[in-house]
Amino acid sequence: MSRAPSLFVSHGSPMFALEPGLLGPNLAQVGAAMPQLHAIVVVSPHWQTRGVRITGAAMLETIHDFGGFPAPLYALQYPAQGAPELASETLGLLRRAGFDASIDPARGLDHGAWVPLRYLKPHADVPVLQVSLPHGIDAAGALRLGQTLAPLRERGVLVVGSGSLTHNLFEFRQHIADPEYAQAFADWVADAMQRRDVEALVDYRRRAPFASRAHPTEEHYLPLLVALGASAVDDSTRKIAGGMTYGVLSMDSFGFGLPPALALEEAA
Repeated sequence: MSRAPSLFVSHGSPMFALEPGLLGPNLAQVGAAMPQLHAIVVVSPHWQTRGVRITGAAMLETIHDFGGFPAPLYALQYPAQGAPELASETLGLLRRAGFDASIDPARGLDHGAWVPLRYLKPHADVPVLQVSLPHGIDAAGALRLGQTLAPLRERGVLVVGSGSLTHNLFEFRQHIADPEYAQAFADWVADAMQRRDVEALVDYRRRAPFASRAHPTEEHYLPLLVALGASAVDDSTRKIAGGMTYGVLSMDSFGFGLPPALALEEAA
């Protein structure tokens, strides 16, 4: 089985499940162009734990971990099979790397996992494993978490870091539309990604424009570093355009090792 890609996917707000925008169709094209996958491993900021936890159930519940959104959102389901054997293998990788890791036999998929997967693999026909984001992990730690998961790609496992390229929830909730600063941050990340400047992306808090405004807290940026850590130096880096939603949430995403002939729609 050929090496699977790794992805950073911006899931923005839960409304992305109902409002595909530019990113939804692009993710659908990415998913359709994937080589045959053995499984998908997802790291999302909406499951943070002491140490690292891994889903171990044979079938994964669709968790609607949000409130105050339209009723149709709560009716959506993503009936994914779990991957208990892969969970055991992943547990071994994490423990050998020094992570305090354990398996959660009951946990399902939060919206940071199932919302983008509905576009990538709409038929839920690939087993899924979710790995939690440890409380207190920093940027360098998130990169190391991705590096630890990287060997799974050689077995046809897609590694997905699901976050948001910008994520200022105060401005989102207050309907503050200021796309210029958000775009400046997104452009900086895209440039650093194309140059594979890992040091700068880890040190983004000091180097990126408007970093603390784009990410008042870090948890939605860290999955970017998980995906980057899971990538290889010889992987091509591809921006997956997502545009700007609500005037403040950049939905731009990135793929590592995607098929070179993949045609994606660009932002206007």
